Amino acid sequence: MANLKEIRNRISSVSSTMQITSAMKMVSAAKLKKAQDAITAMRPYSNKLTELLQTLSATLDADSGSKYSVVRDVKNVLIVSITSNRGLCGAFNSNIIKQTNALIKDVYSDKNVSVLAIGKKANDAFTKQNRVIANKSEVYDDLTFNNVAAIAELLMEKFIEGDFDKIVLVYNNFKNAATQIIMTEQFLPIVAMEGEANVNSDYIFEPSKQEIVETLIPKSLKTQLYKGIRDSFASEHGARMTAMHKATDNATELRDQLKLTYNKARQASITNEILEIVGGAEALNN
Repeated sequence: MANLKEIRNRISSVSSTMQITSAMKMVSAAKLKKAQDAITAMRPYSNKLTELLQTLSATLDADSGSKYSVVRDVKNVLIVSITSNRGLCGAFNSNIIKQTNALIKDVYSDKNVSVLAIGKKANDAFTKQNRVIANKSEVYDDLTFNNVAAIAELLMEKFIEGDFDKIVLVYNNFKNAATQIIMTEQFLPIVAMEGEANVNSDYIFEPSKQEIVETLIPKSLKTQLYKGIRDSFASEHGARMTAMHKATDNATELRDQLKLTYNKARQASITNEILEIVGGAEALNN
């Protein structure tokens, strides 16, 4: 019977775990809906703003380039690694950490690489390597454009002052609840639009194109970072919902197997007791 008691305890433990993972799945599903609506709503604006900026920038003379597009000899690189503050979301965080490590060891192996962590998981991973210059994990406490804009301004300031020659974003791009695409995106310097510019010469710019571009660039960079963090936020809840769904299914399967094992062990125990009774009765008769 001790064995049966152990199996009953395991069934109870697995059932409790299944209830927790099922509840976490429903919570993530509710949060995912809001996060997905937010990123879906801002993508057209972000894409159009980037397209407008690139089109206008391509028409400017080379001598009138922006301070945000200055290409320097790359010696110091800053990687903005965007993860989550919490785990239990499958490979969501580990994929970003692996990609950041791949950039450090392979792509920028001969550079001085630092990390700005957005998310406690990135901060924990790269603090051990003494690469973290700032931890902005608190942005998830109130994920608004203004709070993200402050981080973007910090990045722009460090690039202009020459602290870093190149700034790269690494984050999960939200495709759907089950699929997240790892993105490595250059933040600064701004990459010029390839191909010929398509700007109608009949347009009258007020103020000048140069002034418009100088105004649009900071706004575009802030929007780019906000979109990346929003993408990551939606991806986190999609990954957690998927992970908890799989965990619930696995717990259900394990519980069913344990119940089957319990019933078999109980049947065997009852059979043994019956055989002992029958054997004892026959011994008395003899």
